[in-house]
Amino acid sequence: MELVGRIFALAVAAIFVQNFVLSRFLGLCPYIGVSKKLDSAIGMGMAVVFVMTMASTITWMIQYFLLKPLHIEFLQTIAFILTIASLVQLVEMVIQKTAPALYKSLGVFLPLITTNCAVLGVSILNINEQLTFFGAILNGLFGGLGFTLVLILMAGIRERLEKADIPQAMRGMPIAMIVAGSMAMAFLGFSGMSL
Repeated sequence: MELVGRIFALAVAAIFVQNFVLSRFLGLCPYIGVSKKLDSAIGMGMAVVFVMTMASTITWMIQYFLLKPLHIEFLQTIAFILTIASLVQLVEMVIQKTAPALYKSLGVFLPLITTNCAVLGVSILNINEQLTFFGAILNGLFGGLGFTLVLILMAGIRERLEKADIPQAMRGMPIAMIVAGSMAMAFLGFSGMSL
């Protein structure tokens, strides 16, 4: 039962309290860029969940089975970025073959997962917080789910705002930034939770 409680606490922390987009301000480029349509936001979210989970798994193993034993921890960033780039290429090829419409709607933002600092951030955070192997996998999974949650919320709000009567000067990016700030403040309310 204690294990389930720790997993629940890790999930709440990664999804709500320490959300990579709204709390740590990582991954803002796809958050703003892909959140115009709900379909593309869901597709990007699922791709990020997969990449974050796999990156957390593989980078943890690289750190503890390769870099640390050989005392070459200074290569951590390069090794992690190469791993993430390889995973993104795999995801890109799969999406291109299985869902061409989604591939087209994501456009340039799909390859940009490689440079998404949230993916690199979760990998480095797993090492810095000295999480166990399964803790790192779960942190990557829950971090990706948190990213997907805010991406879907933002897309839903932006789709509704397209139909709203907003002053011309506030349309597009200005209202998106106001919504993003409001969401960040709303998620800040979770930081007072004690588990």
